[in-house]
Amino acid sequence: MIEGLLQTLTPSVMLWLTVGVMIGMVVGTLPGLTATMGTALLVPFTFALPTDAGIAMLGGLYVCAMFSDAIPAVLVNTPGTPAAMATAFDGHPMVHQGRGQEAIVAACFASAFGTLFGAGCYLLLAWPMITIALKFGPAEFFWLGIFALTIIGSLASGSILKGLAGGAIGLLISSIGISHGNEISRFTYGIPELRGGISLVAGLIGIFAVPQVLSMVADLRKSDYIADYKSKRGVTLQTVKNVLSNPIHGIRSAVIGSFIGILPGAGSPIAALVSYNEAVRWSKDKSKFGKGDLRGVTASEIANNAAAPAAMIPLVTLGVPGSSPAAVIAGALMLRGLNPGPELFQSDGTLVYTFGWSLLVAGIVTFILGSLFAPLLVWIIRIPLRLLAPLIMLLAVIGAYAIRNNIFDVYLMLGLGVFVFLVRRLGFHPGPIGLGLILGPIIEPSLVQALYIADATSIGHVFFTGTINIILIVLTILSIALVLWARWKDHVRERASTRLEDRTEVVGEPE
Repeated sequence: MIEGLLQTLTPSVMLWLTVGVMIGMVVGTLPGLTATMGTALLVPFTFALPTDAGIAMLGGLYVCAMFSDAIPAVLVNTPGTPAAMATAFDGHPMVHQGRGQEAIVAACFASAFGTLFGAGCYLLLAWPMITIALKFGPAEFFWLGIFALTIIGSLASGSILKGLAGGAIGLLISSIGISHGNEISRFTYGIPELRGGISLVAGLIGIFAVPQVLSMVADLRKSDYIADYKSKRGVTLQTVKNVLSNPIHGIRSAVIGSFIGILPGAGSPIAALVSYNEAVRWSKDKSKFGKGDLRGVTASEIANNAAAPAAMIPLVTLGVPGSSPAAVIAGALMLRGLNPGPELFQSDGTLVYTFGWSLLVAGIVTFILGSLFAPLLVWIIRIPLRLLAPLIMLLAVIGAYAIRNNIFDVYLMLGLGVFVFLVRRLGFHPGPIGLGLILGPIIEPSLVQALYIADATSIGHVFFTGTINIILIVLTILSIALVLWARWKDHVRERASTRLEDRTEVVGEPE
């Protein structure tokens, strides 16, 4: 471990790590350019570098891209990746309150904190944590997805029924394509391009970016800009103090992100959504969430970025990538003749720890650069809407097309965008729709696999036995119960307030 730290701190490795961080900031800022795509594009350029420098450069890009995807999510309500969706819930309302710089700095510091925690788990707890992760099977992943769905209660600020309906719409959209159970085409209507399903990134851009652009066009007569902004001094230090003033919140989010990151296939989107849901559940004042609460931004970003280094743990210990970028990095190692897994620990343990330290250092470099550039980045919202709206639409089209080089994904993005724009006017929040779209590809395959296993035993044995299953079921029930209880309390409070106003009016009437 010490040799890995010394190797990471060499000038050449630090130089290429910083270059990777700067490239990652550009990649994450552009909607549709994911950390996976950026890492894959960078792999060929790393072959000219020594192995340690090349791997550190990939790690730097990966870490920074996981933060910088929060920039468009916060500033223009356009999450370019699934992991940034939860960040937009409170980040964009902060922009409308003139707190855009605070939101960016909070996301940057939270990302650095999450990365440091996740990298610490990578360096210290790889083997103990992976033994727990190996106990997760299809039934456990199914209940994890169901538990993540309970965040709908937090997102549906107006009507819980509309929130549930939005989640159901998202799940239906995610089911388009070939069935996981019997390989039958569903909801394709004879269109061959739909057999492969809906591109997740194109779908999310359609759900969040296109309605935002249409809203900008509709608001052109009301305002020339997204929001007013004036640069303030001391925002960075004050924001860091505000984040650190709630250590339990930060540690809880980091633990959730690190643990979910270790689970192969779960990834950062689930970590961010579960962490956001838990932040709402454990908060004494839940009414501020979704309206510009700093805790909503930090809960999402801490878990999101803690999951990134933690996803490397199954890669270096078992040879199983925990996320899509981890799979790309595994390919880069194999192209250099290195096989990820226990053999890599024995043959080149220094490289394993060099990579871990590079992820940790990348988190620090990301915070430094992100804080320096935050005042400049926030000026994006001062671009006139008549210029910003077509620019966002252009980036959205490029991002949707670049995922699979398929023009049909652009048509799907536009269609979903117009649909969500219309239903949003009816009181539907786009969050539950995006949530259903993200969780559908996780819940359905896990359910089908678990049902196949249940054929050999019984459904009750597969789904309702085992410590992890029981814990997740209890957490799901508690989450639903707390949401209903909070709604009931709000209803009682509103009725009491209405009665008080009526009495005041009666008393105040002249005789």
